[in-house]
Amino acid sequence: MKQDMLTRGGNTGTPLPGRRDSMGVSLLGSTPSSSTLSSSSNSSISSISSSSSGEERRKGGGEEFIGREEEEGEVVSISIVTIAEESCPSEPFGTVGGHVEVTANESAARERDGQSKTSHSTQTEEEGVRNGEEGRKEDDEKEQGDEGEEEEEAEEMGEDESDRSALLEEETDEEGRNQVFVSDENPETPSALLNIKMKRKLDHGPDIRPFPSGKKHCKGSTYLSPSSFVPFQTTPTTFGDLRAANGHSAQRRRVTSGPPPSGLQDWLHTFQAWSGPERLLALDELIDSCESNQVKHMMQVIEPQFQRDFISLLPKELALYVLTFLEPRDLMQAAQTCSYWRILAEDNLLWREKCREEGIEEPLVVKRRKTLKPGFLHSPWKSAYVQQHKIESNWRTGDITSPKVLKGHDDHVITCLQFCGDLIVSGSDDNTLKVWSALTSKCLRTLVGHTGGVWSSQMSGNIVISGSTDRTLKVWDAETGDCLHTLYGHTSTVRCIHLHDKQVVSGSRDATLRLWDVDSGECLHVLTGHVAAVRCVQYDGRRVVSGGYDFMVKVWDPETETCLHTLQGHTNRVYSLQFDGAYVVSGSLDTSIRVWDVVTGGCVHTLTGHQSLTSGMELKNNILVSGNADSTVRVWDIRTGQCLHTLQGPHKHQSAVTCLQFSRSLVVSSSDDGTVKLWSLATGEWIRDLVALQSGGSGGVVWRIRASNTRLVAAVGSRNGTEETKLMVLDFDLTDNHK
Repeated sequence: MKQDMLTRGGNTGTPLPGRRDSMGVSLLGSTPSSSTLSSSSNSSISSISSSSSGEERRKGGGEEFIGREEEEGEVVSISIVTIAEESCPSEPFGTVGGHVEVTANESAARERDGQSKTSHSTQTEEEGVRNGEEGRKEDDEKEQGDEGEEEEEAEEMGEDESDRSALLEEETDEEGRNQVFVSDENPETPSALLNIKMKRKLDHGPDIRPFPSGKKHCKGSTYLSPSSFVPFQTTPTTFGDLRAANGHSAQRRRVTSGPPPSGLQDWLHTFQAWSGPERLLALDELIDSCESNQVKHMMQVIEPQFQRDFISLLPKELALYVLTFLEPRDLMQAAQTCSYWRILAEDNLLWREKCREEGIEEPLVVKRRKTLKPGFLHSPWKSAYVQQHKIESNWRTGDITSPKVLKGHDDHVITCLQFCGDLIVSGSDDNTLKVWSALTSKCLRTLVGHTGGVWSSQMSGNIVISGSTDRTLKVWDAETGDCLHTLYGHTSTVRCIHLHDKQVVSGSRDATLRLWDVDSGECLHVLTGHVAAVRCVQYDGRRVVSGGYDFMVKVWDPETETCLHTLQGHTNRVYSLQFDGAYVVSGSLDTSIRVWDVVTGGCVHTLTGHQSLTSGMELKNNILVSGNADSTVRVWDIRTGQCLHTLQGPHKHQSAVTCLQFSRSLVVSSSDDGTVKLWSLATGEWIRDLVALQSGGSGGVVWRIRASNTRLVAAVGSRNGTEETKLMVLDFDLTDNHK
């Protein structure tokens, strides 16, 4: 005679608080006082329906009562209570339409006469064995289904594992007490583990979180909150328990080379009877006796159980925060780990921050590529970073193709050079400017109008402004070649100009500065105070800073036309300036470079080390790069006044440095020795020569250079006729030469 798996005689009283699974089902058993946790018998819930010979049904209201009574008086009952059209607000997705509650040992309270019948009966050994065989068959079928699911999941790494229904199992221990445990996968596994997990899917992958205790539970006295669970033991005691807790069936690791050896069970019982230290000693001896392939088998079984993919277990926000600490190279390697890591590592905001750290300001929109999964999007910021990385690699190590040569200006000197987009503008002492296409290498137009040599220029978009020895400035449209305005006012050569938005400041050998409106051509302000030629000028839209042959650096308020500070300290002419709004950096013929505070006018640092005229400088953040007539380039930190690197050595320039430019990681410098050299900003090491004229050293010089992210333009020539005047254009964007 079979005995019901949920209710046995003698267990009356309070129902066992159980677990609420993801479908809203409460599973209840006997009281904690009369039941303990143990390993399961090999039977499932489905066996309840076959454990009775008589059945009685009664209905009333929303309840359906099913009672089964055996000849010996044993009563087994199930009460199904349906709550129609009510959803639980604490469910993760709000999709559960009702709740089903299975209650055992409450049949007596539901009898019409209010009386209950209970009795004890024992299950025969033969029936237990038969039930165990049925349970194993069900387990084998479930395991085969799980293996099929694993094959499907292997096609797309990173997907959530399907939630599996828990099997409630019960058996009787030696003292006749009911024992209950929940196994998530295999009923045969002796697990004392109750996993209470709520899974939810993030935007791109799985996330496992416990049920939020702060959420409101469903109304009703029959709802069991997580706090009412019986305090089951949750720590796995054996490695088999650990495998079951991690969702790995013990059968999957069994070797199927043949039947188990005789005496295996006795050997296992002997091992289990030993103490912990004795087991460790036995394991040491066992490992020493194993062959290498047997030890490898043990490693394959053991290692996965102690590995944790903490990134997949964290909430998406925390996982992304962890990934922000990786360098971009490491981040791209992490993306190869699995599909979910790939999705996280493609996060657009994550790559936007990485790009900003590298000075990349714009994302790159690429043509649609094959996606990893539906809804997966490739990050435009990551694409921009990858493209920039490839371009920088081309600068450093890529093959230098034959440069495009743009010939013009005859044998005159190219005095100024501008590069914006695909347009190159060169100014010469032949009184003209020429507009070139960087794509076609053709001269698009010649800007004619000046009556003296062009010695300074600025460019923004299609607007070009030039200053000449004819004492005028001209505003040009580079697209049409038209002269929009001629700015009159200076009484000597316009030697320097600086453009900011729609205003331009010019400095002249007449010792004055003038502020002009580019759109109207009107002179807005005149700044007087220098007593010698103004050689360099900077303008940030609020303050004007100028340096002259009177050894002075002056800070101006152009709106009031007043000089705020006269920065005194240089002992010779000032030839170069940089200004970032907070600090002024001036380079002089006295070999020194001085850093000034623009607010107080005080000298913060005096940078010494150069041996001659500092002809050119560039300042970005706190990094200053200076080029000097002593043939060296130096890298400074203006906050500390320290010289970080001196770019010299066996591959240093052999003559005066004429021009320089630097990015976040590279420095490009040109010289009168006819070369353009590439250096590492971080280490100061020479990387390679980008341009080396055959006439270098015998008259060939590189006058000016301008570089964009992907191109380098060098103005070369000579004063003795050994090298014709021309522009050389090198393209480092080998993936698409038309960008």
